[in-house]
Amino acid sequence: MEATAVTEKAPPGGPAPAILEAAGVSKIFGGLVAVDGVGFTIPERSIVSIIGPNGAGKTTFFNMLTGLYRPTFGTIAFHGRDITRRRPDQIVSMGMARTFQNIRLFATMTAVENVLVGLHSRTSAGIFRSILRPPSQRREERESHEKARETLRYVGLREEHFDEISINLSYGDQRRLEVARALASDPKLLLLDEPTAGMNPAESARLTDFMRKLRDERGITILLIEHDMKVVMGVSERITVLDHGEKIAEGSPEKVRNDPRVIEAYLGKQS
Repeated sequence: MEATAVTEKAPPGGPAPAILEAAGVSKIFGGLVAVDGVGFTIPERSIVSIIGPNGAGKTTFFNMLTGLYRPTFGTIAFHGRDITRRRPDQIVSMGMARTFQNIRLFATMTAVENVLVGLHSRTSAGIFRSILRPPSQRREERESHEKARETLRYVGLREEHFDEISINLSYGDQRRLEVARALASDPKLLLLDEPTAGMNPAESARLTDFMRKLRDERGITILLIEHDMKVVMGVSERITVLDHGEKIAEGSPEKVRNDPRVIEAYLGKQS
C-alpha cells in the first residue's frame, strides 16, 4: 500500500503539512513484537517527542524511520515519498538525519573530519575526480572544509577544538559534534536520540534553546526521544507515548502529562 503524498500547503490558520507519516508500523523480532501498529505524523517545522518507559520500542521505531530496520508491517512516507524499504544512505540524501543514544563518532578523526563525513552526501566527488583532483574538485574540497567549520561554530564548538581528535573532546563537545555531523547533510528532519543523556541541567537547557534555534532559523523539523521530562515538556509541541510497543497517548504536553495511561505506564497501577 502506497503512503498518501502530502503536497498541498496548509490553509491559513490550519495545521501544518506533514513532513513524515507512519501508518500501521510494526516490527517483530522472532516472536517478540517490539513495535505494534503505530501510526505517527510529524508536521513541518515542529518539535515533537516520543517518550515511554525503557523497552517501550522508541529506538526501534527510530531505526525504522531511518532505514536501519525495515518494518515487518506498515508504511513510512517522507515528504510524501514512500521510504519503507529505502536504505539509510538514501534516506539521508532525501533530507533526514539522526544522532544516536550512544555517541557514534569516528574516534580517531578530528572534529572537522567527522563533519566532512556528514557532508559526503551533498558532494559530487567520485572516485576518478578524487584521484585526478581537477580544479573543480579542489574548489569543492575547500568549500566543504569551510562549511564544516561553519557548522561546528553554529553548534557552539570552540575553534581550538576543530582539529582535535574527537575521542579527546569532552562529552558535551562530542554531543555537539554529533549534531554538527548530522546537520552537515542539510536535513529537513533531524532525529535526536537521547541528546541530553549525561548532560547537567545547564547543558540540557542550552540544547533545548538550540533545538528551537534550528527550527526557527533553519526551518528544521525535530523528532526527539528523551527521558528528561523537563526537556520534553519544555520544548515539545506534541508528544507521543509508547508502552510495550503500542501508542498509548498523543497530544500536547499538558494532555499527555495528565493522561491516566501515561501515569500508569511510568508509575504502575496505584493500589
